[in-house]
Amino acid sequence: MADHNEVVFESEICAYLESHGWLYSANDAGYDRERAIFPEDLFAWLEKTQKPAYAKALKAAGSEAKVLDVLATALDKPLEHGGGTLNILRSGVQYIGGGRLKMAQFRPETSLNATTNEQYAAMRVRVMRQVHFSTADRRSIDLVFFINGLPVATVELKTDFTQSLDEAINQYRKNRNPLTNGRPEPLLSFGHRALVHFAVSNDLAAMTTKLEGEKTHFRPFNMGHDSGAGNPPGEGGRSATAYLWERVWEKDAWLTIIGRLMIVETKEEWDVATGTSVRRTSMLFPRFHQWEAVTNLVAAVREEGVGHRYLIEHSAGSGKTNTIAWTAHRLARLHVNDEKVFDSVIVVVDRNVLDGQLQEAIRQIDGSGKIVATISPEDVRKAGAKSKSGLLATALKNGELIIAVTVQTFPFALDEIQVDSSLKGRRFAVIADEAHSSQSGQISRKLRAVLTAEEIKEIEESGEVDVEAILASEMTERAESENISYFAFTATPKNKTLDLFGRKGPDGKPVEFHLYSMRQAIEEGYILDVLRGYQSYDTALKIAGRAESGDGGEVVEEAAARKGLIRWVKLHPTNIGQKVQIIVEHFHTNVAHLLEGKAKAMVVTDSRKAAVKYKKAIDAYIAKRAAKDASYTYRTLVAFSNSVTMAEDEEWASDWGPQPSKDDEFTEAKLNPGAGADLAAAFKGTTYKIMLVANKYQTGFDQPLLSAMYVDKKLSGVTAVQTLSRLNRTHRTAGGEQKRKTFVIDFVNKPEGIRAAFEPYFTNATLETETDPYIVVHLANKLAQAGIYTPEQVREVAELWVTRKGNNALSAAMSPAKKGLSS
Repeated sequence: MADHNEVVFESEICAYLESHGWLYSANDAGYDRERAIFPEDLFAWLEKTQKPAYAKALKAAGSEAKVLDVLATALDKPLEHGGGTLNILRSGVQYIGGGRLKMAQFRPETSLNATTNEQYAAMRVRVMRQVHFSTADRRSIDLVFFINGLPVATVELKTDFTQSLDEAINQYRKNRNPLTNGRPEPLLSFGHRALVHFAVSNDLAAMTTKLEGEKTHFRPFNMGHDSGAGNPPGEGGRSATAYLWERVWEKDAWLTIIGRLMIVETKEEWDVATGTSVRRTSMLFPRFHQWEAVTNLVAAVREEGVGHRYLIEHSAGSGKTNTIAWTAHRLARLHVNDEKVFDSVIVVVDRNVLDGQLQEAIRQIDGSGKIVATISPEDVRKAGAKSKSGLLATALKNGELIIAVTVQTFPFALDEIQVDSSLKGRRFAVIADEAHSSQSGQISRKLRAVLTAEEIKEIEESGEVDVEAILASEMTERAESENISYFAFTATPKNKTLDLFGRKGPDGKPVEFHLYSMRQAIEEGYILDVLRGYQSYDTALKIAGRAESGDGGEVVEEAAARKGLIRWVKLHPTNIGQKVQIIVEHFHTNVAHLLEGKAKAMVVTDSRKAAVKYKKAIDAYIAKRAAKDASYTYRTLVAFSNSVTMAEDEEWASDWGPQPSKDDEFTEAKLNPGAGADLAAAFKGTTYKIMLVANKYQTGFDQPLLSAMYVDKKLSGVTAVQTLSRLNRTHRTAGGEQKRKTFVIDFVNKPEGIRAAFEPYFTNATLETETDPYIVVHLANKLAQAGIYTPEQVREVAELWVTRKGNNALSAAMSPAKKGLSS
């Protein structure tokens, strides 16, 4: 057989698996296609691990066929009611006479229980070739993987010498349907037999958990290459996809994925297309970067022990919440040499995740009940505690396996660990998501020390503070803790985050522990490239000018394609009124019809006052246009924190309503009557199309229908990336229309500045110059050599500063040094 043929590729993969602990079947002899079970492995497993109970069950059933029927019936139950392969492998099957028989034993965390370790050693993992899956004809699938006789995966292979990955995907879509002429194909039934389906070529791989004919959606399952999609070229006589059978399908790794990572997710979801809540069940199989990140983190902790820091840079669209849930669970259960590594895992997340997603994911993969303790006002009320900090202290002392807290509560956790003597000697893992929180009141001294002047200004304007800043502020004042490991997950690490959590790269600069870049997420289709639709106002003006003059060749066509460009771009945006006209007309002409008429837009303003004015101006302009054109039916929301008042001489247009006095307070509630307190929820529906924001919803806001952004605020660095990235979520409407384009009209910023802000995160984040912790030491040595001050004077100033003796005392103590410097 020629080496370039598919059958040789198939043989080589099977030979590798067989030589690394898998059982191997050259054909499907003995496979029960009606039940989609391989009975030989099932009975061998039960006989080896639960012989007395199995004998009783068999006797009560009367025959092996009846034993199989009971199993098949359990597998065919709805997933949300405990049916399906995943549930059965984890929970077993109830048999009359034999009790509950285990269908699998996944890897024990310790070697202390001889029975569970013996059962794990008896696990039968099999690869079977050319499996005739159909109950209607003789069609076959290249490879099927089994665990103890239950099918868990199928694989279609294509060698790049003859066919591409797309051919394998199309084969699944066209010839691997769960129904054939109305007759079920048990092996392919969603979640009830095979859990995941792989399409694999020499160079690329993809997977799906649900076959739906032509609608089947395959996700890339590649390592990534040069911070983008795909795989590194194969070398050493190995295909580029060899990581699949060498790493992912390695026996222990594969059993860990099935036993500890896969999730059946049944939840109420808001359908943005219909504006209603619907119940959906899905099967989550980790993407490659998720699996690799969790696997590498666990391996690193095993090798390095407690007290280290890890930065995981995963772009938007990476599925960070599930990666965090998997990481938290693996670390909470982790043992090395039969000793538990961490007493508790503290997860810092935003409120939405705290309220359910994290607990449900961990509950399902752990199976032992409630192992996540959440610290929220509702939890405080239920527990009868006096405060969140009190409930947190109790959770830490009780050694709760996983403790989920918000950004605001997190500093109390660090304080408690440091001061409570009963926690001395305990070891903790801290996992920090890219959460954000409103900052009320005065910014703490610790927090102020790690924020830029621009960030401080925004927070004082009722902006949001992110967990990276909180971590930096807490850790800057603390020595490295030998009993705490930190795991920071972020899409856009700041310099300070890289300094605190990064690891020295080959060039000495700090780099991330694991990377899934924005570029890879874009190339793999998980998010959109928002820069492709970015235009500064000046750029738009030039395009329109060329179009009118007839110059520019292809540019004229591009301008013409943007239907209303020339008309609205002529307006010079010198004030809010004229900018409003540009915004509304551009939205009406270019955006409103997208996504079956459900597309939305955001206007980013630079202050609460500006947001109020924009709200008044846009509502007035839309009302004026609607009087002549009934299609201008757009309603707006305005979002900002707290309240704001206007000066008596504030510029105010007559059509905005009465001139406010200095005592008139503007709030979200007053400006959004009927919208309710949760503006993000209100914006989900069909009522509101445009949201105006001032330092709110620029980060962590996930609205897939958001298709346009109008920027009237200076943006730079991480803030620019996070703000514009609100547009990058993908979406497909109920009618099949895909979100393919986004618009950004920027009245303030220059394209080169925005491009520079995105560049570090499009691949990965590096620092131009690393922050040198010895800068202060070097400077002190220089000043000491100059004799400007004495050691005694330094100690005096330090004591006055620490004991807060006031400005005058400090000034007096520093006077001799000032005099020495001036002389």
